[in-house]
Amino acid sequence: MAQFAVFIYEAEIPGGWENAPKELLAAHEAFPGKVEELGGKILNGLALQPAGTAKNVRKGEVNDGPFAEARESLGGAFVLEAESLEQALEIAKFVPVHDGGVEIRPLFDAPEA
Repeated sequence: MAQFAVFIYEAEIPGGWENAPKELLAAHEAFPGKVEELGGKILNGLALQPAGTAKNVRKGEVNDGPFAEARESLGGAFVLEAESLEQALEIAKFVPVHDGGVEIRPLFDAPEA
């Protein structure tokens, strides 16, 4: 099966995740089951701290903030295993996101030795 990186971009929740709507939290809890139901598999994932905690390095200089300034920032990512890009996109429609969206990118296959 093919592997895809799924990047979650969203606006930060005012007051942090402890103030997240109950529906959003419930959707996060239900999502792994939905992925399995649709024939995919989450291989691993990352939840990131708020964008305000980020540092970036450009030309050897360390700066405060994320690499790109935007209303929506990278909030997390996971690796999804699916039969095809079409299946990965169908699964991506169910990713719980607070005021944002997701980006899907196929991962390179490791060359055979």
